[in-house]
Amino acid sequence: MHTRPSTPSGLSLARRFLLANLVVVVVASLAVAAWVGVQLENGVLSRTSAVTALYIESFVEPELTSMATSQALPAASVSRLDALLSSTQLGERVVSFRVWSPDGTIVYSPNRALIGQHFEPEGGLARSLEGDVSAEFSDLSGSENTYEHARWSRLVETYVPVRERGGGRVIAVTEFYQLPDEIDAQVASARVASWAVVAIAAILSYLLLAGIVKQGSDTIERQHAALQARVAELTTLLEQNGRLNQRLRGAADRTTALNEAGLRRIGSDLHDGPAQTLALALLRIDELEDGEVVSDAVASALADLRLISAGLRSPSFEPLSVAEVIERGVREHEKRTGVSVPLEATGTDRRDVGVVVKIGLYRVLQEALSNARRHADGKEIAVRLDQGDTGITLEVADRGPGFDAGTVREGALGLAGMRERAELLGGTFAIASRDDGPGTRATLIVPGTGEMTA
Repeated sequence: MHTRPSTPSGLSLARRFLLANLVVVVVASLAVAAWVGVQLENGVLSRTSAVTALYIESFVEPELTSMATSQALPAASVSRLDALLSSTQLGERVVSFRVWSPDGTIVYSPNRALIGQHFEPEGGLARSLEGDVSAEFSDLSGSENTYEHARWSRLVETYVPVRERGGGRVIAVTEFYQLPDEIDAQVASARVASWAVVAIAAILSYLLLAGIVKQGSDTIERQHAALQARVAELTTLLEQNGRLNQRLRGAADRTTALNEAGLRRIGSDLHDGPAQTLALALLRIDELEDGEVVSDAVASALADLRLISAGLRSPSFEPLSVAEVIERGVREHEKRTGVSVPLEATGTDRRDVGVVVKIGLYRVLQEALSNARRHADGKEIAVRLDQGDTGITLEVADRGPGFDAGTVREGALGLAGMRERAELLGGTFAIASRDDGPGTRATLIVPGTGEMTA
């Protein structure tokens, strides 16, 4: 039974992807919203400073024209500035006001104690002395902000440069402080609106992506289920094929054993029956006229009969290794024919091979040697046995005249028997020969180790 692989967290791949994407969308949305908030705040500050700068240019700048030639303000200008801060809209918007000379000296302030004090220009003051309008939220921590720091914790600080009429030179800088309430309200309202837009866009994009992933995940799930069903079917078929193959192998092994037992019985019957009768006939054949000729014929028939009987009776192979089985077959052939057959054995000799495999190797060797003796006149017959990691290879070769393997009739018992034995062992059998010679080679290959125990 195949089950879908689970992730360490117990979530499917699609859900993990959506969860990770949700985190990314939330973090990205917060970052974008924060960035937009900062931009909105800067924009509101810039707009406020621009409006205030215009107001300063219209009402305050005329009172500062004298600073083009002097670093101090006339008393009349100081009085008019006091009036502007107390009785106009500028005074309603501004909680503190200063005028700086270009060298960093305060030349006007409602707090008269600051007038004449010198501070090193830095921050917004330095930027305004270079001609820029600067606005920012101030925590009033500067030494010049002692008066403001005692009354407020945070103000909007704006620096506006005052230029010489008819020229571009900065002759003074006005510094004024506003309460941040109105700006904070505008920024908060704009920030809420921007966050809402970002949130809606993030939700819509996430839902769209989730829909796409869900559709893909459902398709994968269906394909996975179908694949699981197919794998289960194939597994069942493989198990059935395995059982059938085992039954087939078992039937083949039993057939081989039964055939071998039948051959032994036939050999014993020939030896104990017709052979004994022929031997008895030889004892009395001398009484007949022309007894010598008949005696020779009967003796020849008796020899053939005993040879056939001996060939049908195979020895017990169970205690023998593969090399010992092949060597016994070669030596028996040499004994019957008087022809020397060299044997070459390589690889690790095996004893764990089943008796059915040993019988098959022995019978194929017998048939191949018999064919070489009959058709090659016993010329330079050689046997090679190789026991490798991938299986067993048995080869019988001769230097006879050869033949055209394609013209051998399909029902030839010798070759057909060797091929059938090879198939029963799960191996292959091949003949290599040509009618123009020289020689023939018969090769039996029994593969693997799992197929070689009976």
